Amino acid sequence: MLERNVVEFPHEDALCGKENGIWVKYSSKDYQNIVNNISYGFLQLGIKKGDCIATITPNRPEWNFLDMAIMQVGAIHVAIYPTISESDYDYILHHADVKLIFVSGWEMLRKITDIIKNIPGLEEKVYTFRNLRGYRHLNEVVEMGRVNPAPQYLKEIKESISPDDVVSIVYTSGTTGNPKGVMLTHRNFLTNIVGILPIIPTPDDYNRVLSYLPLCHVYERMMNYSWQYLGIPVYYAESLAKIADNMQEINPTIFTTVPRLLEKIYDKILAQGRKLSGIKQKLFFRANELALEFDFNQKPSYFRKLNRYRKLVLNKWKAVTGNNLRVIVTGGAAIQPRISRVFWAIGVKVLEGYGTSETSPVISVSNFFKNGLEFGTAGPVLPGTLVKIADDGEILAKGNHVMKGYYKADDLTAEAIDKDGWLHTGDLGKLSPEGRLSITGRKKEMFKTAFGKYVVPTIIENMFAEESLIDNIMVVGENKQFAAALIVPNFPDLRSWCVNKGIDYTTNEEMIKHPEVVKKYKKIVDHFNQFLGDTEKVKRFDLIGYEWSVATGELTPTLKLKRNMLMKKYEAQIEKLFN
Repeated sequence: MLERNVVEFPHEDALCGKENGIWVKYSSKDYQNIVNNISYGFLQLGIKKGDCIATITPNRPEWNFLDMAIMQVGAIHVAIYPTISESDYDYILHHADVKLIFVSGWEMLRKITDIIKNIPGLEEKVYTFRNLRGYRHLNEVVEMGRVNPAPQYLKEIKESISPDDVVSIVYTSGTTGNPKGVMLTHRNFLTNIVGILPIIPTPDDYNRVLSYLPLCHVYERMMNYSWQYLGIPVYYAESLAKIADNMQEINPTIFTTVPRLLEKIYDKILAQGRKLSGIKQKLFFRANELALEFDFNQKPSYFRKLNRYRKLVLNKWKAVTGNNLRVIVTGGAAIQPRISRVFWAIGVKVLEGYGTSETSPVISVSNFFKNGLEFGTAGPVLPGTLVKIADDGEILAKGNHVMKGYYKADDLTAEAIDKDGWLHTGDLGKLSPEGRLSITGRKKEMFKTAFGKYVVPTIIENMFAEESLIDNIMVVGENKQFAAALIVPNFPDLRSWCVNKGIDYTTNEEMIKHPEVVKKYKKIVDHFNQFLGDTEKVKRFDLIGYEWSVATGELTPTLKLKRNMLMKKYEAQIEKLFN
């Protein structure tokens, strides 16, 4: 791919990252040269085929340099999340028997300093992307390779690599017990890439990508390979907090995301509308109503009206994402149909996909072909992928994209992949007659009440998430007489609501205990309960006084709830809901 892109896509900004407020750009040729020099450097360091090399870093061009170099020498890339616990770092570094570690800087290094001291010889094999006293720099490996090139030897190694050789071990987020190491091969990734390439718009139409989801996550990683194969320049966002600024700076035409980010963008748009008054506010919320009615089968009169409101209001909404944004690919969790409708209405097409780390990751994704789009579904099954729904509703998948197995865990592999080769995803879903896949929940998250009735919490949570005053919600009730919930308010919107109601407070805790605030959320809960069965109705709830986040540990890097952690953290609070 590197050689191909130098010839076919000789971009000056093939990979870009921001350093000290300036976008640092690497051309296609720079990319190839750096990767080759790192590969030669690895050979000088004695790296052999099958050795594990770990990276701990946020998204940046250097991640790609190392990833491709690791592939070229037949080694295995262990890309580790920068946000996991110290115990998980300890387990992974020991379990994978890593030979080298690359970290972005001191923030990542300090998390593993004590761990690597207890692994003989590893402390001297840690490299950083920044100049830190006492540690080696990535540039040392680059320079080592530059002065000791071995193109013929490298060529021989590359030719010896089999499609079924493991290219990466991806450790899952270990919500229960130790993380599991998903072994993915060259064939696994290539199968997925080939499957989605016809779906992705061409670089002639879409010429710039913004990347912010962790590259160590299989979803973003596979999409990252796909952008590069298509010759689309990739810009790596500085951080989640800087996404809005980065969008305005680079005006991406396409990016991948998770539903929570789109929900937050929409919430911010609505918050701006509430600040308006008079005719401007009326136009704003009429435009919102119209956007929420968006459907592919609407009458021509609807689209004529929509175009008028685009000129008056909706184009300003689109400007929040940069004026050139045309397609968003979302995954990691089911997106609320209302969010998809709004973005389609403003002129940004949302494609929803579904998959797992064990399937490299895509199983299904919506597309622009016949029967390829339907709100509330994750689209048709990817070509070359087999899917069936088990008797209990679990999604089973089979194909060349299914993992080789869990590293050093044959017993867990046997549990996940049955004797007929079907991967048991752990997710619940259904297939439409047209072949579109809908995700209804997580098998392990489903719980049974004291009356023996099953409840799928994600269905309820997704419904409640439609309310702008709710930022997050977790439904509980296993072995209890009813379902209850912990609710995290959308604090910016709640503060605005309190101002409008003349409610005084000094802290979030004081605000959420105010009788009028509790009454408001009781009204919201009652509203959604009318659409739920008796077993599913949220009978009691408690408000949480701070936002859940990745940094504070309640959410995964893809912004999903860490349920086991939350159950332990709020054990006493949850128990009170049922007493």
